[in-house]
Amino acid sequence: MLAALPAPYNAGDLENGRRAFARCRSCHTITPGGPNMAGPNLYGVFGRQAGALDKYSYSHALRSAGFTWDADKLDHWLENPKTFLPGNKMTFAGLRDATDRRDVIAFLKVETGYAPETAKAAATATAPAS
Repeated sequence: MLAALPAPYNAGDLENGRRAFARCRSCHTITPGGPNMAGPNLYGVFGRQAGALDKYSYSHALRSAGFTWDADKLDHWLENPKTFLPGNKMTFAGLRDATDRRDVIAFLKVETGYAPETAKAAATATAPAS
């Protein structure tokens, strides 16, 4: 799966990403149907509208952010959540190291149901007509 990710995430270190994500596990789950905790479940986060996961109480800043989560947005968020989107309620100070952020994003892409665009296009092209 790592090789199918777009650059630079295809060069990520999943073990480092897993270790770095350990700081996030006290607030976030990443399994399908996993519970929301202090932070929302992150399964399916890529392609999800910010502040739109059902049954999670987001800050006004996230509910009104008006963007969809992608790797670039998540990278900036992880670097410093407070300056990326002032008014959010996340207390995490951020991951300053760019390599750690790359690896966490690669780890999340592998673990949260991300499907590269080429895989989505192939699945759509081979799906039977209804």
